[in-house]
Amino acid sequence: KSLPEESHLAINDNGKMAASLDKVNDAVTLMPQEPFPRGQNLNNGMQTIDKDAFTVNQREIEAHQANLQHLCRICGGSFKNDPGKRSHPVHGPVDDEMQALLKKKERRATSWPDLLNKVFKIDVREDMDTIHPTKFCHNCWSVIQRKFSNVPCEVYFPRKGTMEWHPHSTSCDVCGTSSHGIKRKKQDPSPQGGKRLRIIAEHARKIKYARSQKQVNSKGIMKKITNCKKIHLSTKMLTVDYPVDFVKSISCQICEHILADPVETTCKHLFCRLCILKCLKIIGSYCPSCRYPCFPTDLVNPVRSFLSILNTLAVRCPVKDCQEEVTLGKYSHHLSGHKEKKE
Repeated sequence: KSLPEESHLAINDNGKMAASLDKVNDAVTLMPQEPFPRGQNLNNGMQTIDKDAFTVNQREIEAHQANLQHLCRICGGSFKNDPGKRSHPVHGPVDDEMQALLKKKERRATSWPDLLNKVFKIDVREDMDTIHPTKFCHNCWSVIQRKFSNVPCEVYFPRKGTMEWHPHSTSCDVCGTSSHGIKRKKQDPSPQGGKRLRIIAEHARKIKYARSQKQVNSKGIMKKITNCKKIHLSTKMLTVDYPVDFVKSISCQICEHILADPVETTCKHLFCRLCILKCLKIIGSYCPSCRYPCFPTDLVNPVRSFLSILNTLAVRCPVKDCQEEVTLGKYSHHLSGHKEKKE
């Protein structure tokens, strides 16, 4: 071959090789420069899952805390049941109306935790916002008012105890959902069957009331129950001839003796502590004077001013050859002196 043809073939071969080299370089540039890190990808996936789970749990806790704001700390009732939607702060100051009642009873309380501890026996000082509600309902407020008010109130608190609160969980009663689904509502009984049950219950209640009324109305029976003639002082031992109404106010309404260790019921009747406890145990949980519901836990001490008046009353010593006039507050000390002389 001639020289120009050879040079032409060489140029063509060089052009083909250059084109193939360009394709290889393009392929190399398209491929990743380093191998793909599979472990790092898995870690990133786990982190995103953890973040999603954390946000879901955080939302549930926030929803749980929002639901708590609509519930009572003491009884667990909903504020929506109250037409006025009244509520009171658990850790706030006592309102003016309650302060006035406490002043009449010669007691003091500046904050609600003190009163809640006295009435319901619960300590709210260590409550957590994520577990415990921060308010209590007006019904529980009325129960506290009944404790210190002079007017009987037809408001009762369940005797089973106060509400126990737990942290949020999958079977949370506050949020109303559980792993097994929403709890079904109880079906109301048929009106025909309910009316019949009410009639039977009312008839049984009237029979029970009539029987107990016959047994309790007699003061002689109650005096036999207490049997405190030897340990309580008679009103005849008073040295001053007080008016009849005043004598009744300082005497027990069961044994009719001078009040010994007096206690006051919710209906504002006064009894000797020993007498009322015996009667409540035998005749039932109601006041012997007016039959208002009464429990041993409802008994409180009278106001201090009444106790001071009671202790200043003068009585005559029943011991022979003594006849000394002694105040009721010093009577037990005076009587112990006679016992020491005999010994």
